[in-house]
Order: sequence, then C-alpha cells, then structure tokens
Amino acid sequence: MKAQSFSFLSPSLPKTLAISRVRVYQSFSRNLPNPSLHFLPSSPSPRLPCLAMAAVSSSGAFNGSEPLGCRIGEVRRVTKETNVFVNVNLDGSGVSECSTGIPFLDHMLDQLASHGLFDLHVKATGDIHIDDHHTNEDVALAIGTALLQALGDRKGIHRFGHFSAPLDEAAIDVILDLSGRPHLNYDLHIPTERVGTYDTQLVEHFFQSLVNTSGMTLHILQRAGKNSHHIIEATFKAFARALRQATEYDLRRQGTVPSSKGVLSRS
Repeated sequence: MKAQSFSFLSPSLPKTLAISRVRVYQSFSRNLPNPSLHFLPSSPSPRLPCLAMAAVSSSGAFNGSEPLGCRIGEVRRVTKETNVFVNVNLDGSGVSECSTGIPFLDHMLDQLASHGLFDLHVKATGDIHIDDHHTNEDVALAIGTALLQALGDRKGIHRFGHFSAPLDEAAIDVILDLSGRPHLNYDLHIPTERVGTYDTQLVEHFFQSLVNTSGMTLHILQRAGKNSHHIIEATFKAFARALRQATEYDLRRQGTVPSSKGVLSRS
C-alpha cells in the first residue's frame, strides 16, 4: 500500500452573512473513505472570491433562493510516486488552472471546469518518466476526495445528474448519482491505444479512481463515435454537465437531504 497524506481546509460557516463576496467552507465530518489517509494542517492558498447568491439566517436556513457561499474542497495527496494538490469550488465560474505533466489530461480537466462551471486548480508532479498511470490515478483520487469534502452533508442538492454530449460524430451519455455509494459502469469503445501520448486505457482508470473516493454512482455510455479524441472529450463534457446538474441546489427542497433515509454518506 502506498504511503499517502491529505490536507483539508474546513473553517466553520459564519452564523449571519449578507450578500457579499465571501468564502464559506463545508465542514468535513464523515468517516474517511480510507483508514490509511492522514489529514495534515495546511495554510490557506489564494482563491478567487465567489459571489454570494442570497442571505441566510442565523440558523443557516434558506431565504427562498440559493444558500450562501462557496463549497470548496482542497486536498494534497503525497506518495512516493506523486505529489498532487487539488482545489475545487463547486460554485465557481469555470476557472481552470491545471498542470499535471500530462497535456491531454490537462485538456480534459479544463473541460470539466469549463462545462461544469467549477473552479478547478490542480498541480501534480509524478513519475511520468515511467508512464502516466500513477499521476492519472492520484489526480483522480484527489479530485474525488475534494468533491467529497466540498459536498459536505449534501443538503439541498439535486443529487442526480444526466447529460448527453455530442462532439462531431461522437455522442456520450453520462448518468450519475451522488449517493455515497461508489459504482462505475463504463461502456466506451475507444478505437486507438493512444491520443497523443496519453494511454486511452487511463480514461476508465481515471473515472474509477474518482468514483472510489467521491462515493459516486456513475454510468458512462457511448451512443456513437469513431474518433478517440472526440469520444473522450465528449465524455468529460457530459460528465461535467451531469455533475453540475447534480451538485446544484434544488430550491423546492429547502435545504433537506435528497434521500428518503434522511442522510447521504460515503459509507
């Protein structure tokens, strides 16, 4: 088992906030997805401010619009093979600053940020002189863990997402559920072994790793496609839009957990 460490930032939510530019972090109070993970103190890193959508009362209740603040997850994952930093803001504007040492992966992460309207900052170094496998995996694991942190107790969200994205001859369906239960159904048929220098087998491994740490049920289904680049890019675009749909707030839910059980957890 690889030695690994994570760093989370989770300041508490202020009791009363008016409409302003603020940062609000979801507290991270759930069982860890892996007992070998370690959480280390960390200092805040620069972030773009987010525009609050509404005021909340001292009880944190809704006032008829979206709840205030930004849901941010920040993770540092360090192993003997990689050093990965991820910061994701679910309530962002599509800002992407991604440098993994794998150009095609950076391009796909840009799609995730742009089409999901997430602010995504990824900095990774790894043993890409061997191959891209470890860096691809650990970036996905860190993004999944950051999503888990940012979602918090998942109150008020839609939970489910479904989007179909075309890219020329390619068309991909993505269906997901932020259920807390990791499951991947992957049905892509990528005709080439590589896109540029990127091993196309790593697409499935990326999503499996992200699913494992985020506790997401994810179905990726290919309707059409012959060009490997188009198939993969359409997949990331569809995933981004489905995830955006699932993480956005359902105003009719009024801040309740979208589950008949009354709780959504990773376990």
